[in-house]
Amino acid sequence: MPDSATFTQNLLNLAAVIYHPADDVDQLLAAFAGQLRAQGRRIGGIVQRNQHDEGGLGKLMEVVDLRTGHAIPICQNLGPGSTACRLNQAGLADAAQAVTRAIDDGVELVIVNKFGKTEVEGGGLRSEIAAAVAAGLPVLTAVPRRFQDAWRAFTGGYGTTLACDRAIINDWWNETSRWVAAR
Repeated sequence: MPDSATFTQNLLNLAAVIYHPADDVDQLLAAFAGQLRAQGRRIGGIVQRNQHDEGGLGKLMEVVDLRTGHAIPICQNLGPGSTACRLNQAGLADAAQAVTRAIDDGVELVIVNKFGKTEVEGGGLRSEIAAAVAAGLPVLTAVPRRFQDAWRAFTGGYGTTLACDRAIINDWWNETSRWVAAR
């Protein structure tokens, strides 16, 4: 773990896209990641992809490992009428490993699809986000507007919040990548 001054400086590399329910933040982050990969940038982490089941009713969530392209299912079908959490803990563990491998490989940017309810409650990929920051890597994630206060508490108010807009995310990345390269 770096000293507190270094860790605080690393927090400046942290950005969260704040989004509303109508925003397609998953597609936005996936397209941004695709753009960076096409430019030859070394990025890692995960982006979310949502699909409908065969009946077109349920949403099947999976994350894609940005380094391998491997899809990781993160929800389970609990049957009609179920109100229990559909998050697949085994899939979440695989997603955490994908993020950890990206950190260990020292990629240029770590993307974590969301800081959502599970992270707000202290689980999910919260530790992996902190590990990427501790490693000094730029981190980009998405935070639902309703969890913005929890995000602020998690980061201690550090980092950057971004509007759910591709041009704004591109500007953040251009500035951040220049700053990191100059260190």
